[in-house]
Amino acid sequence: MSTLTVPAQLGQQVIPSSRRRTAKLTLWPLVAATFFMVSGGTYGTEEIIHGAGYAQGILILLLCPVLWSLPTTYMIGELSSALPAEGGYYAWVRRGMGNFWGFQEAWLSLVASIFDMAIYPTLFVAYLTRVFPWFAAGHRGVMVGLAVVTVCALMNIAGIRVVATTSLWLFFLLSAPFAPFALIVLLAPFKIGALVGTATTPTTSTVDLIGGLLIAMWNYMGWDNASTIAAEVKRPQRTYPRAMLLAVVVVSLTYVLPFAAMWLTGMPSSAFETGSWADLAGLMGGPWLRLALVLGGMMSAFGMFNALVMSYSRLPLAMAQDGMLPRVFGKLQPKTRAPWVAITVCAIGWAFCLGLGFERLVTLDVLLSA
Repeated sequence: MSTLTVPAQLGQQVIPSSRRRTAKLTLWPLVAATFFMVSGGTYGTEEIIHGAGYAQGILILLLCPVLWSLPTTYMIGELSSALPAEGGYYAWVRRGMGNFWGFQEAWLSLVASIFDMAIYPTLFVAYLTRVFPWFAAGHRGVMVGLAVVTVCALMNIAGIRVVATTSLWLFFLLSAPFAPFALIVLLAPFKIGALVGTATTPTTSTVDLIGGLLIAMWNYMGWDNASTIAAEVKRPQRTYPRAMLLAVVVVSLTYVLPFAAMWLTGMPSSAFETGSWADLAGLMGGPWLRLALVLGGMMSAFGMFNALVMSYSRLPLAMAQDGMLPRVFGKLQPKTRAPWVAITVCAIGWAFCLGLGFERLVTLDVLLSA
Protein backbone atom coordinates (compact mmCIF):
# COMPACT_ATOMS: atom_id res chain seq x y z
CA MET A 1 0.00 0.00 0.00
CA SER A 2 1.43 3.38 -0.96
CA THR A 3 2.05 6.00 1.67
CA LEU A 4 -0.26 9.00 1.69
CA THR A 5 1.70 12.20 1.21
CA VAL A 6 0.30 15.23 3.00
CA PRO A 7 1.53 18.66 1.92
CA ALA A 8 3.99 20.04 4.42
CA GLN A 9 2.76 23.57 4.01
CA LEU A 10 -0.30 25.45 2.80
CA GLY A 11 0.51 29.12 2.72
CA GLN A 12 1.92 29.97 6.14
CA GLN A 13 -0.71 28.27 8.24
CA VAL A 14 0.29 24.59 8.31
CA ILE A 15 3.15 24.01 10.69
CA PRO A 16 6.06 21.63 10.01
CA SER A 17 5.94 18.55 12.19
CA SER A 18 9.11 19.55 14.03
CA ARG A 19 7.47 22.75 15.24
CA ARG A 20 4.05 21.39 16.12
CA ARG A 21 2.89 21.58 19.70
CA THR A 22 4.46 18.97 21.94
CA ALA A 23 1.53 18.61 24.36
CA LYS A 24 0.14 15.10 23.92
CA LEU A 25 -2.86 13.26 25.36
CA THR A 26 -2.11 10.26 27.58
CA LEU A 27 -4.28 7.23 28.43
CA TRP A 28 -6.83 8.56 30.91
CA PRO A 29 -7.37 11.95 29.26
CA LEU A 30 -8.00 10.01 26.01
CA VAL A 31 -10.42 7.65 27.82
CA ALA A 32 -12.23 10.68 29.25
CA ALA A 33 -12.39 12.46 25.89
CA THR A 34 -13.62 9.24 24.20
CA PHE A 35 -16.21 8.76 26.97
CA PHE A 36 -17.67 12.17 26.15
CA MET A 37 -17.40 11.67 22.39
CA VAL A 38 -19.47 8.49 22.72
CA SER A 39 -21.56 8.67 25.87
CA GLY A 40 -21.21 11.29 28.58
CA GLY A 41 -23.05 9.05 31.05
CA THR A 42 -26.56 7.66 31.44
CA TYR A 43 -28.21 10.93 30.43
CA GLY A 44 -30.25 10.77 27.23
CA THR A 45 -30.96 7.03 27.53
CA GLU A 46 -34.46 7.23 29.05
CA GLU A 47 -36.33 6.66 25.79
CA ILE A 48 -34.66 3.25 25.35
CA ILE A 49 -36.56 1.83 28.32
CA HIS A 50 -39.73 3.72 27.42
CA GLY A 51 -39.74 2.14 23.97
CA ALA A 52 -38.41 -1.34 24.73
CA GLY A 53 -39.26 -1.96 28.39
CA TYR A 54 -36.77 -3.05 31.05
CA ALA A 55 -35.96 -6.59 29.86
CA GLN A 56 -35.60 -5.81 26.16
CA GLY A 57 -34.00 -2.43 26.85
CA ILE A 58 -31.27 -3.86 29.07
CA LEU A 59 -30.71 -6.70 26.58
CA ILE A 60 -30.25 -4.11 23.82
CA LEU A 61 -27.80 -2.20 26.01
CA LEU A 62 -25.79 -5.38 26.61
CA LEU A 63 -25.76 -6.52 22.97
CA CYS A 64 -24.99 -3.14 21.41
CA PRO A 65 -21.44 -2.88 22.76
CA VAL A 66 -20.70 -6.42 21.55
CA LEU A 67 -22.26 -6.18 18.10
CA TRP A 68 -22.06 -2.42 17.46
CA SER A 69 -19.20 -0.96 19.52
CA LEU A 70 -16.43 -3.55 19.91
CA PRO A 71 -15.88 -4.14 16.16
CA THR A 72 -15.54 -0.40 15.71
CA THR A 73 -13.25 0.07 18.70
CA TYR A 74 -10.93 -2.72 17.53
CA MET A 75 -10.75 -1.06 14.11
CA ILE A 76 -10.12 2.37 15.65
CA GLY A 77 -7.46 0.99 17.99
CA GLU A 78 -5.62 -0.81 15.19
CA LEU A 79 -5.77 1.94 12.57
CA SER A 80 -5.05 4.76 15.04
CA SER A 81 -1.96 2.82 16.09
CA ALA A 82 -0.81 2.13 12.54
CA LEU A 83 -1.76 5.47 10.99
CA PRO A 84 -1.92 8.18 13.69
CA ALA A 85 -2.80 10.98 11.28
CA GLU A 86 -4.69 14.23 11.82
CA GLY A 87 -8.19 13.60 10.45
CA GLY A 88 -8.30 9.93 11.51
CA TYR A 89 -10.87 7.97 9.54
CA TYR A 90 -10.75 10.49 6.70
CA ALA A 91 -7.01 9.90 6.28
CA TRP A 92 -7.50 6.11 6.38
CA VAL A 93 -10.19 6.10 3.69
CA ARG A 94 -8.21 8.49 1.51
CA ARG A 95 -5.11 6.32 1.77
CA GLY A 96 -6.96 3.07 1.11
CA MET A 97 -9.49 4.19 -1.53
CA GLY A 98 -8.22 7.43 -3.01
CA ASN A 99 -9.04 11.12 -2.93
CA PHE A 100 -12.66 10.85 -4.09
CA TRP A 101 -13.81 8.49 -1.35
CA GLY A 102 -11.66 10.24 1.24
CA PHE A 103 -13.48 13.46 0.43
CA GLN A 104 -16.88 11.71 0.58
CA GLU A 105 -16.04 10.19 3.98
CA ALA A 106 -15.10 13.54 5.49
CA TRP A 107 -17.95 15.47 3.84
CA LEU A 108 -20.67 12.98 4.85
CA SER A 109 -19.30 12.87 8.40
CA LEU A 110 -19.53 16.64 8.62
CA VAL A 111 -23.10 16.58 7.26
CA ALA A 112 -24.10 13.97 9.87
CA SER A 113 -22.42 16.09 12.55
CA ILE A 114 -24.83 18.95 11.85
CA PHE A 115 -27.62 16.86 13.40
CA ASP A 116 -25.45 15.00 15.91
CA MET A 117 -23.95 18.12 17.46
CA ALA A 118 -27.34 19.78 17.92
CA ILE A 119 -28.40 16.88 20.18
CA TYR A 120 -26.12 17.81 23.07
CA PRO A 121 -27.25 21.42 23.60
CA THR A 122 -30.81 20.02 23.29
CA LEU A 123 -30.08 17.57 26.13
CA PHE A 124 -28.51 20.38 28.16
CA VAL A 125 -31.75 22.37 27.86
CA ALA A 126 -33.93 19.28 28.55
CA TYR A 127 -32.32 18.81 31.96
CA LEU A 128 -32.12 22.53 32.72
CA THR A 129 -35.88 22.95 32.21
CA ARG A 130 -36.60 20.19 34.76
CA VAL A 131 -35.51 22.66 37.44
CA PHE A 132 -36.17 25.95 35.65
CA PRO A 133 -39.25 25.54 33.38
CA TRP A 134 -38.91 29.23 32.49
CA PHE A 135 -36.26 28.30 29.92
CA ALA A 136 -38.74 26.13 28.00
CA ALA A 137 -40.86 29.14 26.96
CA GLY A 138 -40.45 30.72 23.55
CA HIS A 139 -36.95 30.69 22.10
CA ARG A 140 -35.18 30.71 25.46
CA GLY A 141 -34.10 27.09 25.15
CA VAL A 142 -32.57 27.74 21.72
CA MET A 143 -30.67 30.71 23.13
CA VAL A 144 -29.28 28.55 25.95
CA GLY A 145 -28.23 25.96 23.38
CA LEU A 146 -26.55 28.67 21.33
CA ALA A 147 -24.63 29.76 24.44
CA VAL A 148 -23.38 26.16 24.91
CA VAL A 149 -22.20 26.08 21.28
CA THR A 150 -20.41 29.41 21.66
CA VAL A 151 -18.63 28.56 24.94
CA CYS A 152 -17.45 25.16 23.68
CA ALA A 153 -16.19 26.67 20.42
CA LEU A 154 -14.16 29.23 22.38
CA MET A 155 -12.75 26.54 24.66
CA ASN A 156 -11.65 24.50 21.65
CA ILE A 157 -9.98 27.52 20.11
CA ALA A 158 -8.12 27.81 23.42
CA GLY A 159 -6.50 24.45 22.66
CA ILE A 160 -6.74 20.67 22.88
CA ARG A 161 -5.28 20.54 26.40
CA VAL A 162 -8.07 22.79 27.69
CA VAL A 163 -10.68 20.44 26.20
CA ALA A 164 -8.98 17.27 27.43
CA THR A 165 -8.48 18.64 30.95
CA THR A 166 -12.11 19.78 31.09
CA SER A 167 -13.26 16.34 29.90
CA LEU A 168 -11.14 14.62 32.54
CA TRP A 169 -12.53 16.76 35.38
CA LEU A 170 -16.11 16.32 34.17
CA PHE A 171 -15.48 12.57 33.88
CA PHE A 172 -14.34 12.47 37.52
CA LEU A 173 -17.34 14.52 38.65
CA LEU A 174 -19.80 12.29 36.79
CA SER A 175 -18.19 9.07 38.07
CA ALA A 176 -17.47 10.18 41.64
CA PRO A 177 -18.56 7.83 44.46
CA PHE A 178 -21.47 10.11 45.34
CA ALA A 179 -22.52 10.93 41.79
CA PRO A 180 -26.32 10.81 41.25
CA PHE A 181 -26.46 7.54 39.30
CA ALA A 182 -24.09 5.83 41.71
CA LEU A 183 -26.44 6.80 44.54
CA ILE A 184 -29.46 5.54 42.60
CA VAL A 185 -27.73 2.16 42.24
CA LEU A 186 -26.81 2.12 45.95
CA LEU A 187 -30.32 3.11 47.09
CA ALA A 188 -32.17 0.63 44.86
CA PRO A 189 -31.76 -2.45 47.15
CA PHE A 190 -33.51 -0.50 49.94
CA LYS A 191 -36.44 0.38 47.66
CA ILE A 192 -37.22 -2.97 46.04
CA GLY A 193 -40.82 -2.77 44.82
CA ALA A 194 -41.34 0.56 46.59
CA LEU A 195 -42.15 2.54 43.43
CA VAL A 196 -44.71 0.17 41.89
CA GLY A 197 -47.54 2.32 40.53
CA THR A 198 -45.84 5.54 41.64
CA ALA A 199 -47.21 8.57 39.81
CA THR A 200 -44.70 10.71 37.95
CA THR A 201 -45.01 13.63 35.57
CA PRO A 202 -47.05 12.43 32.55
CA THR A 203 -44.76 11.63 29.63
CA THR A 204 -45.26 12.80 26.06
CA SER A 205 -42.89 10.28 24.49
CA THR A 206 -44.08 8.27 21.49
CA VAL A 207 -40.90 6.19 21.12
CA ASP A 208 -41.49 2.49 20.33
CA LEU A 209 -39.14 -0.53 20.23
CA ILE A 210 -37.48 0.56 16.97
CA GLY A 211 -37.08 4.08 18.31
CA GLY A 212 -35.53 2.70 21.49
CA LEU A 213 -33.09 0.64 19.43
CA LEU A 214 -32.08 3.68 17.39
CA ILE A 215 -31.47 5.69 20.55
CA ALA A 216 -29.38 2.84 21.98
CA MET A 217 -27.32 2.76 18.79
CA TRP A 218 -26.82 6.51 19.05
CA ASN A 219 -25.69 6.14 22.66
CA TYR A 220 -23.06 3.59 21.57
CA MET A 221 -21.95 5.54 18.49
CA GLY A 222 -19.02 7.87 17.96
CA TRP A 223 -15.91 5.76 18.61
CA ASP A 224 -14.41 6.83 15.30
CA ASN A 225 -14.46 10.45 16.46
CA ALA A 226 -11.55 9.68 18.78
CA SER A 227 -9.40 8.83 15.75
CA THR A 228 -9.27 12.35 14.34
CA ILE A 229 -6.89 13.51 17.08
CA ALA A 230 -4.47 10.56 16.74
CA ALA A 231 -1.59 12.84 15.78
CA GLU A 232 -2.01 14.56 19.15
CA VAL A 233 -1.93 11.41 21.34
CA LYS A 234 1.21 10.25 23.12
CA ARG A 235 2.38 6.79 21.98
CA PRO A 236 -0.82 6.06 20.00
CA GLN A 237 0.29 2.49 19.26
CA ARG A 238 -0.03 1.68 22.96
CA THR A 239 -2.55 4.25 24.12
CA TYR A 240 -5.39 3.84 21.61
CA PRO A 241 -6.19 0.11 21.96
CA ARG A 242 -6.19 0.35 25.76
CA ALA A 243 -8.25 3.54 25.78
CA MET A 244 -10.89 2.11 23.43
CA LEU A 245 -11.44 -1.07 25.48
CA LEU A 246 -11.54 0.82 28.78
CA ALA A 247 -14.05 3.28 27.35
CA VAL A 248 -16.36 0.45 26.11
CA VAL A 249 -16.47 -1.07 29.61
CA VAL A 250 -17.08 2.27 31.32
CA VAL A 251 -19.82 3.31 28.89
CA SER A 252 -21.64 -0.06 29.13
CA LEU A 253 -21.67 0.00 32.93
CA THR A 254 -22.96 3.56 33.10
CA TYR A 255 -25.96 2.54 30.96
CA VAL A 256 -26.93 -0.84 32.36
CA LEU A 257 -26.53 -0.45 36.13
CA PRO A 258 -28.93 2.51 36.69
CA PHE A 259 -31.71 0.86 34.65
CA ALA A 260 -31.26 -2.43 36.48
CA ALA A 261 -31.54 -0.50 39.75
CA MET A 262 -34.78 1.22 38.70
CA TRP A 263 -36.19 -2.13 37.56
CA LEU A 264 -35.76 -3.37 41.14
CA THR A 265 -37.86 -0.50 42.47
CA GLY A 266 -40.86 -1.40 40.28
CA MET A 267 -40.97 1.98 38.54
CA PRO A 268 -43.03 1.56 35.31
CA SER A 269 -40.97 1.76 32.13
CA SER A 270 -43.56 4.16 30.73
CA ALA A 271 -42.34 6.79 33.21
CA PHE A 272 -39.16 7.31 31.20
CA GLU A 273 -38.68 10.10 28.67
CA THR A 274 -35.81 12.44 27.86
CA GLY A 275 -34.95 14.35 31.03
CA SER A 276 -37.10 12.20 33.34
CA TRP A 277 -34.06 10.86 35.22
CA ALA A 278 -34.33 14.07 37.24
CA ASP A 279 -37.85 13.25 38.48
CA LEU A 280 -36.93 9.62 39.16
CA ALA A 281 -33.89 10.71 41.16
CA GLY A 282 -36.19 12.89 43.26
CA LEU A 283 -38.32 9.83 44.08
CA MET A 284 -35.24 7.84 45.02
CA GLY A 285 -33.34 10.36 47.10
CA GLY A 286 -35.30 13.58 47.46
CA PRO A 287 -34.94 17.11 46.02
CA TRP A 288 -31.18 17.31 46.51
CA LEU A 289 -30.55 14.18 44.44
CA ARG A 290 -32.91 15.51 41.77
CA LEU A 291 -30.90 18.74 41.59
CA ALA A 292 -27.61 16.84 41.51
CA LEU A 293 -28.81 14.72 38.61
CA VAL A 294 -29.96 17.78 36.67
CA LEU A 295 -26.54 19.36 37.13
CA GLY A 296 -24.94 16.08 36.05
CA GLY A 297 -27.10 15.98 32.92
CA MET A 298 -26.04 19.48 32.01
CA MET A 299 -22.36 18.68 32.62
CA SER A 300 -22.68 15.52 30.53
CA ALA A 301 -24.23 17.32 27.56
CA PHE A 302 -21.66 20.10 27.80
CA GLY A 303 -18.78 17.63 28.02
CA MET A 304 -19.99 15.60 25.03
CA PHE A 305 -20.40 18.66 22.86
CA ASN A 306 -17.04 20.07 23.95
CA ALA A 307 -15.14 16.86 23.16
CA LEU A 308 -16.86 16.39 19.80
CA VAL A 309 -16.01 19.93 18.69
CA MET A 310 -12.37 18.88 19.09
CA SER A 311 -12.98 15.82 16.90
CA TYR A 312 -15.12 17.20 14.09
CA SER A 313 -13.10 20.38 13.64
CA ARG A 314 -10.03 18.32 12.63
CA LEU A 315 -11.80 17.09 9.48
CA PRO A 316 -11.91 20.48 7.69
CA LEU A 317 -8.34 21.10 8.89
CA ALA A 318 -7.05 17.84 7.39
CA MET A 319 -9.02 18.40 4.18
CA ALA A 320 -7.59 21.91 3.82
CA GLN A 321 -4.07 20.56 4.32
CA ASP A 322 -4.75 18.04 1.53
CA GLY A 323 -6.11 20.70 -0.82
CA MET A 324 -9.72 19.43 -0.66
CA LEU A 325 -11.10 22.55 1.02
CA PRO A 326 -10.08 26.21 0.76
CA ARG A 327 -6.82 27.01 2.55
CA VAL A 328 -8.62 29.25 5.01
CA PHE A 329 -9.85 26.10 6.86
CA GLY A 330 -6.22 25.24 7.57
CA LYS A 331 -5.62 28.41 9.56
CA LEU A 332 -4.42 27.75 13.10
CA GLN A 333 -4.63 29.91 16.18
CA PRO A 334 -1.05 31.16 16.68
CA LYS A 335 -0.64 30.17 20.34
CA THR A 336 -2.74 27.02 20.70
CA ARG A 337 -2.52 25.76 17.10
CA ALA A 338 -6.28 25.11 17.17
CA PRO A 339 -8.08 25.21 13.77
CA TRP A 340 -10.09 28.29 14.67
CA VAL A 341 -11.68 28.84 11.25
CA ALA A 342 -12.87 25.22 11.04
CA ILE A 343 -14.24 25.41 14.59
CA THR A 344 -16.09 28.66 13.91
CA VAL A 345 -17.67 27.52 10.63
CA CYS A 346 -18.72 24.14 12.08
CA ALA A 347 -20.22 25.84 15.14
CA ILE A 348 -22.38 28.05 12.92
CA GLY A 349 -23.68 24.99 11.05
CA TRP A 350 -24.48 23.13 14.30
CA ALA A 351 -26.33 26.13 15.70
CA PHE A 352 -28.77 26.13 12.78
CA CYS A 353 -30.24 22.75 13.89
CA LEU A 354 -30.99 23.78 17.46
CA GLY A 355 -34.69 23.41 18.16
CA LEU A 356 -35.42 20.37 15.95
CA GLY A 357 -36.09 18.18 18.99
CA PHE A 358 -34.24 15.23 20.54
CA GLU A 359 -36.03 12.31 18.83
CA ARG A 360 -35.88 13.83 15.34
CA LEU A 361 -32.20 14.72 15.71
CA VAL A 362 -31.26 11.21 16.93
CA THR A 363 -33.12 9.52 14.06
CA LEU A 364 -31.45 11.71 11.44
CA ASP A 365 -28.06 11.27 13.06
CA VAL A 366 -28.18 7.46 13.27
CA LEU A 367 -29.48 7.05 9.72
CA LEU A 368 -26.82 9.35 8.22
CA SER A 369 -23.93 8.06 10.35
CA ALA A 370 -24.67 4.34 10.04
